[in-house]
Amino acid sequence: MQPPVNLFTHLASADDPELPATAEQLSRFDAATRFLPGDRSVANSAGMLSFSQTQADWVRPGLLLYGVSPIAGTIGADYGLRQVMTLRSHVIAVKDLGLGERVGYGGDWTAARPTRLAVAAVGYGDGYPRSLGSGTPVLVNGERAALAGKVSMDMIGIDVTDLRRPPVPGDSVVLWGEGLPVEEIAVWASTIPYELLCGVSQRVAVSMR
Repeated sequence: MQPPVNLFTHLASADDPELPATAEQLSRFDAATRFLPGDRSVANSAGMLSFSQTQADWVRPGLLLYGVSPIAGTIGADYGLRQVMTLRSHVIAVKDLGLGERVGYGGDWTAARPTRLAVAAVGYGDGYPRSLGSGTPVLVNGERAALAGKVSMDMIGIDVTDLRRPPVPGDSVVLWGEGLPVEEIAVWASTIPYELLCGVSQRVAVSMR
């Protein structure tokens, strides 16, 4: 005798707890499977956070395993989670710019004051989205600074004028992760954290610690 087929549904709207669709989906799933044998699996990451009734026999966390929240307007730390993935690079050059000098393809960013600009070795070839615009936060030696100009394939410019310690080549640059929630960067990129985490390219070296 073959074992019963396990039963599952995938929550399409649980990342927005205000929508009525999830409650309706749960009601339909319960009606369709109430008298069927087999373990039930309902909750994805968003369901685990927002709908306790979705726990069932098995859960299917995805984004939560990275310590990242799937709920808009929140970060993993709001739920006691810690991000386990950090996209990190380093400064490769530091330049002093005069008033009116431009940065990036198309001169997308113009210096409104004398500016110290750091260049970091990361770009859309690594999975750092080209859609990120000037002002996007990055961490340089743990201090917040702002993206200046368009993201190129291999490099970005960062306005580091106001940092307490002027950076030098080799200094750490964090694009998201430890100290800078990927959920925040996803908002700047007009996307969701899933896309950023899945989009890191194979040319990025992996370090486990």
